[in-house]
Amino acid sequence: MKTGFLVYVVVAFATLVAPSATQAALFKAAAVISGPNNPPPNAFPGIGFTSFDIDDTAHTMRIQVTFSGLQSNSTNSHAHAPTAVAGTGTAGVAVGLFPSGNPYGFPIGVTSGTFDFTLNTALDATWSNGYRTASGGTALSAEAAFIQAIKDGKAYFNIHTANNPGGEIGGFLSPVPEPSSVILMGSGLLAMFLASGFKKVCRWAPKGIA
Repeated sequence: MKTGFLVYVVVAFATLVAPSATQAALFKAAAVISGPNNPPPNAFPGIGFTSFDIDDTAHTMRIQVTFSGLQSNSTNSHAHAPTAVAGTGTAGVAVGLFPSGNPYGFPIGVTSGTFDFTLNTALDATWSNGYRTASGGTALSAEAAFIQAIKDGKAYFNIHTANNPGGEIGGFLSPVPEPSSVILMGSGLLAMFLASGFKKVCRWAPKGIA
């Protein structure tokens, strides 16, 4: 079962960070999302990955997410920025993936799922009002501020659940120089998770892949 689940999550992560045939991102970031990586950290066993492709010429931001093993149903998901200190602390919402009516289609009411949606970063609605105002007042200034927050290690992504409304799994976004580097990083991290007692996450492996 351990081998099957490891293959599943590594393949899922490789899919997230693979270059798109229709979009060559100018800036890419990614994160392993988990309870221990969430700000603030917790011991919940859920795990996942997220990839952000931001094109500041076309003004698009493709967000991809895969996750499993949540302790209760998902209720919301956000990108937050900027924290006061790199790699730690919490911050307000920069981008919400479950606005009124859920037009982006983020999987809500589930303990595992995938998401792939491209937002228009030139639209005010893409950014929270507070973040846009604090970042210069326009959508494009918010876009620039968000990219800088990622470069500074002060932006994170998390998933909120019914039993953990403050965020169950999450992780700080890091710039990615090339997809192959992230695949290697993700593979290594997953191997360490499984070797250090993270094996119980295998209970949530989809049927047929264990």
